[in-house]
Amino acid sequence: MTVETFSPDFASGVRMSPAAIAHAQRQLVKRGAQALRLAVKQSGCSGFMYELDYVEAPGIDDTAYALEGLTVYVDPEALPLVQGTEIDLVTEGLNHVLKFQNPNATAECGCGESFAVS
Repeated sequence: MTVETFSPDFASGVRMSPAAIAHAQRQLVKRGAQALRLAVKQSGCSGFMYELDYVEAPGIDDTAYALEGLTVYVDPEALPLVQGTEIDLVTEGLNHVLKFQNPNATAECGCGESFAVS
């Protein structure tokens, strides 16, 4: 297993807003986990769906991003699809939702759950 770590200013990496980092850190404490892992799976009406998991250790060949005290692991198969993505925590009514701003996405479904790439 290999894990490479990049700083948050890595241009093609995954970034998170301060609000999203704070939210993820609170969730890690609640779950007793050590890091956040981002992957994608084929699903949804547009083709791919983001998967966020709270984990203890990286998967095989994950890339690690150190984001202000939060470690985010990215699945190697997902990395080309999510490079440059910024994750933000937004308020929608009474709910808080993590939103993905993915520069690689060429289309998104209406509910924002899935995305497509060309």
